[in-house]
Amino acid sequence: MDRKGLTYIEILVVVVIVSILMLAAIPLAKNTIKREKEIQLKRALRIIRTAIDEYKKAADKKEFEFDEDTYGYPPDLETLVKGVKTKKGKILKFLRRIPKNPMSEDGEWGLRSYQDDRDSEVWGGENVYDIYSPSHGKALDGTYYNEW
Repeated sequence: MDRKGLTYIEILVVVVIVSILMLAAIPLAKNTIKREKEIQLKRALRIIRTAIDEYKKAADKKEFEFDEDTYGYPPDLETLVKGVKTKKGKILKFLRRIPKNPMSEDGEWGLRSYQDDRDSEVWGGENVYDIYSPSHGKALDGTYYNEW
């Protein structure tokens, strides 16, 4: 008996197998994308927090003039990019640009001033002591992004 081509049943079995494999790959792909965004968030938080710390160290060393009400923290994130003029006349910059928040649609950050409560979601505006992601999403490890 000489068979040419595939039967309908054989094609149907192949389609079902491929569909099952595709359905298994979708959650894996979603987790991979989420993990990559989490890595970007951790990196951006570290970069900005390091810049805030460097600004504070320079202020504590009295390398530039600042308002005493800020406790030596930057008045806003943009100051980290624009820089401050040192007593020697040089511009001291702490960031090239403000990284975007990968977990929020607008890319913005939540800010906390030194005078704000630790859990406050309303920025007092006096200075920038810390940043956080305003996203209430849950990470792969079970923590919330706004607690990082």
